[in-house]
Amino acid sequence: MFEDSLIESGGKLKTKRGMTTFLSFSFQVGLVAVLILIPLLYTEALPKQQLMTFLVAPPPPPPPPPPAAAVVKIVQTDVVNGQLRTPTKIPKEVKMIKEEEAPPPSMAAAGVVGGVPGGVPGGQMGGVIGGIISSTPVAVPKAATPTRVRVSQGVTAGLLTRKVQPTYPPLARQARIQGAVVLQAEISKEGAIQNLSLISGHPMLAPAAIDAVKQWRYRPYILNGEPVAVETQITVNFTLSGG
Repeated sequence: MFEDSLIESGGKLKTKRGMTTFLSFSFQVGLVAVLILIPLLYTEALPKQQLMTFLVAPPPPPPPPPPAAAVVKIVQTDVVNGQLRTPTKIPKEVKMIKEEEAPPPSMAAAGVVGGVPGGVPGGQMGGVIGGIISSTPVAVPKAATPTRVRVSQGVTAGLLTRKVQPTYPPLARQARIQGAVVLQAEISKEGAIQNLSLISGHPMLAPAAIDAVKQWRYRPYILNGEPVAVETQITVNFTLSGG
């Protein structure tokens, strides 16, 4: 009797367990199908922002860094615009310039500076052309001496050798007239007065001044080793005290 009860109960349990498994499997399949169909039917429910990030192209890579600027090295020099400037500081070391020694006298006598190596001793500077030029006497043109020059009264006063004092005109003395008479004169190569003319002065004093100056004599004025005529002015003073 006990065995019968076990056999019956075992068949019922197997029947119920198979049905439960089938229903559970069917439910799970239906749930998965619903979950798959819902996004396909309702697309608005999907996250748009996340989808847009998937569709937008990635940003371009950043540009390469600019090349490094060239380093300009400033060279200090003591010459500015062709002129030697004053140094701003005392150098630590002073370089000594060593000049080459001159050749011995025996070698210097064998040729000339700048000659062709292996040439004949006793050559001429500049070769054949230099020898012709150096041997040809060059005539230096002599500057032309002017025939007449203009000098000041101070220069002609130093050349004066004979001076004749003018005679005071009696009418001018009575009228108490005095003053200076300025004459334009030309002194010849021999020192004689030529071409006298009145520049300024009282008409009563001018004739006496002209007569006296015509007798004056001068030493020749020498220019470039030759006597030349001179143009100058001569002033004759008339004073009552010395008249």
